[in-house]
This record gives sequence, C-alpha cells and structure tokens, in this order.
Amino acid sequence: MKTFIGPRLRRLRIEHGQTQVQMAKELGISTSYVNLLEKNERSVSVPVLLKLFEAYGVDWRDIAEDDDTAALADIRAALQDPLFEGHRPDLPQLRASLAHSPDLAQAFVMLHRAYLAATDQLMSVAAAGEESVLPTAPEAVVHNVFRRHDNHFPRLEAAAEAFWDAPVAADDMYFALKSRLRQQLGLRVRIAPVAEMPASLREYDQSQGEVRLSEALDHPNRLFQLVHVAGLLEQADLLDAILTEAGLEDAHGRARCRVELANYFAAAVLMPYDRFLAEARASKYDFDHLATRFGVSFEQACHRATTLQRTGHRGIPFFFLRIDKAGNVTKRFNATDFHLAEYGGACPRLEVHSVFRTPGRIVPQVVEMPDRSQFFVFARTVDRPTFTRHAQDIRLAVAMGCARDHADALGYAEDLNLTEARPTEIGINCRICPRANCDQRAHQALVLSTPVDTARRGATRYAT
Repeated sequence: MKTFIGPRLRRLRIEHGQTQVQMAKELGISTSYVNLLEKNERSVSVPVLLKLFEAYGVDWRDIAEDDDTAALADIRAALQDPLFEGHRPDLPQLRASLAHSPDLAQAFVMLHRAYLAATDQLMSVAAAGEESVLPTAPEAVVHNVFRRHDNHFPRLEAAAEAFWDAPVAADDMYFALKSRLRQQLGLRVRIAPVAEMPASLREYDQSQGEVRLSEALDHPNRLFQLVHVAGLLEQADLLDAILTEAGLEDAHGRARCRVELANYFAAAVLMPYDRFLAEARASKYDFDHLATRFGVSFEQACHRATTLQRTGHRGIPFFFLRIDKAGNVTKRFNATDFHLAEYGGACPRLEVHSVFRTPGRIVPQVVEMPDRSQFFVFARTVDRPTFTRHAQDIRLAVAMGCARDHADALGYAEDLNLTEARPTEIGINCRICPRANCDQRAHQALVLSTPVDTARRGATRYAT
C-alpha cells in the first residue's frame, strides 16, 4: 500500500526551521525527492521513514498514520449544509484537498462550526432580548477531541489492562476497589445518606482522604465511580498528556474532557477490550446481556461499544446519542460518518424521541440522511438515580446507530426485513435540514431560499 505524507513532512520541516535542501541532506536523499514527497507526488519508502526516525526522532507510525477518515467525514458533514447547494465538491476533490491542504480543510470545518455557533447565538439573543457571547461549548470540545482520536485511546486501554495485578471476580469487585483505593491512594470509601449529599452522587474529599458515594447510586454505578476516581488520580499524568496533545486551553473544556477521559478509563477497566468485544459479537451486541455480564449499566455498555476501534481488532463503528425529554442532546460520541446534532436538538423523526412512551423497550429504525447515506438505529430509555419522591422519573433516552451494512451483525435488527425496509428520511436538525416539506419541521431552516407559498397550507406552516 502506498503511503503519502506530504503535509506532515512539510510541517515537520518547518518546525525544525529547515529548507528542502537541508532536510534532503539530513535524510540522504535528493532535494527534488523531498519536493515530490511534500507535494504527495511520490509515496514514501520504508527506508526514508526509518531515516526520519533517526534524524528527527519521529515514530514512523505517527507520521504515516492515516487520520483522514474522520476529517473527510467532518468536511462532508459540513458540506451537507444547504448553504452549499449546487457548489459541493465531489469526493475526489475532497480527498485531494485533504491530501494537499489539510490545514485549509480543517480551517474550513472550523469556520463552518463557528458559523453554526454564531447563528445559534443570534437566535438566542433574539429570543432573550439581551447580549451574550457563546464560547465553544465544553460538550463540543469533548466530542471533537474524541472524534479526532477515532473514539479510541490506546494508552488509556493499556493503562486499564494493567489496572489489576490479577483477575478479580465480579462479586468481589466492590471490596477489591475499596481495598485498592485505601492501599494505593490512602482513601477510604463511605456510603453517604442523601440528606448529606442532596445534590451530588460522588464526592472526592482530598483533605479528609475520603470518597463519598451517595446511597442513591446502584451497585454498577458505585463500581464505576470508584474506578473513575482511581483513574483521575492514578492516571493524572497520562490524562494531562492527552489533554496537552489535544491543545485544549479553555479551562471548562479541559475539565470536561478530563472527566470523560476518566470515564473512558473506568469503562475500559470494567469492560476489558478483548473480553467485551468477544462477548458483544457472540451476543450480537445485546446490550442488556452485556450490562449483566460485566456488571455495568445499559448506557455504560452502549458507550463502551463506541470505543472498540483498535486497529486490526475493531468492533462495529457506532454513534451514541443521549437526549432528554425536551430533545436536548446531552451526550454524543461518534465512530461513524453520521453527523450528530450539536445545536438545536436532534431530528424529531428519529425514534429516540418516541421511546419515552415505552420505557425500557428497544425501538429499531432504518434512517436515511439527506446525502442518501443509511443507518440502522435503535433507541431505549435509561433511568437516572432517584433521590426522593419529589424527583421521580428522571429519565433520558439513548440511541445507538451504525451504517446499514453492519445491521446484520445486530440482534436488534433481526425482526426487520433490512432488504425491503423503507428508511425514515431524517436530517441533522430543523435549522439546517434541506427537507423543506417535512411534516415534522419545527421552524423555517435559515438557509432555505424558496419562500413559503401564501396561497396554500402544507403539512406544516413552513411547507413550500
């Protein structure tokens, strides 16, 4: 397989303040060859990769790594905006732009995200009647960092695999975690009454050397929180390294990302990669079964499945979406080409919204995006801890989805005739969806140019 490293090689040369002549001399090759490599007109050979390591200390696996998949998905998603109708580059053009001008392509995606954020801010100002400034949302920061890593962090996986010196039986896990926290970190664990912790589920008190867990937490979530604390403390240097490499400077985004990375670590400890993937395949991704087998919650098992992206040993690429009863997106992770809504809520035609009527029941669906890509999606409600009778029915909904081609590997698709199933046409959300005559449209899309026909009333007041 040919490997092209043009933009990375040029960036490496500039970082070292060298000309092409100087780099050619350093690598023992001709200046013209360096020039061809930087233009992606020649693929790099193994000897040159080894010389790069010797001369610059660069791991050849890093410089030759193909990270264009997520970038291509991001730029294609941005170009689905109706704003670009009639001006969308074809796939070969997009691949060429990523090969020759990756920084420009990244800048385009950043600009489009800024446009979306600014549009939402204008809508917010109009509704609130007051000025405010909309920074990059911490949740968006988390999503983007995980997206850039293909939702997989090998170093966290390795740290999780080394967490236990010997296998621990499921029924001994809680005691083992308490003992580890006490022996390794000098922390004691205490279950606290709700009255003592009325607004929190877990508190780490450094001054007292104590981790307090609310009695409102069930057993799986008590385990998860203890591993989470262990990850925050024991893997602090690794978390710092990942955050620094991600270039996060905003304090809010950095803190939220640290929490999610610690969650990733906890999930990897409780659901070891190889065992979890093997059980997922054997059960056809039955997440109730997986939750029972590994002593975790349904949501935690779903989230873990999105991270099974180890090169050469991948699970099904999933996206994960969580919403509240108002349709607000409260969590999203993505290992697919599906573009998850960040602003304005998810598409109302997604069945994830309807599962609140049938709590605990899996609802499957085949959907089609405006670009004709199709996905199999299944959704179910999940419950939050209940503190008192005044806080009952704290319920959210989660949706998991994958490309339609992977649906045969899922037990949830067995009752559907995937060959003949008619997909539900959906969009990212109403604000930028081009489906002008959708009977679920909530408001006029800002970029639709066709005016409403005043002489007729369509399925909605926005129908053209």
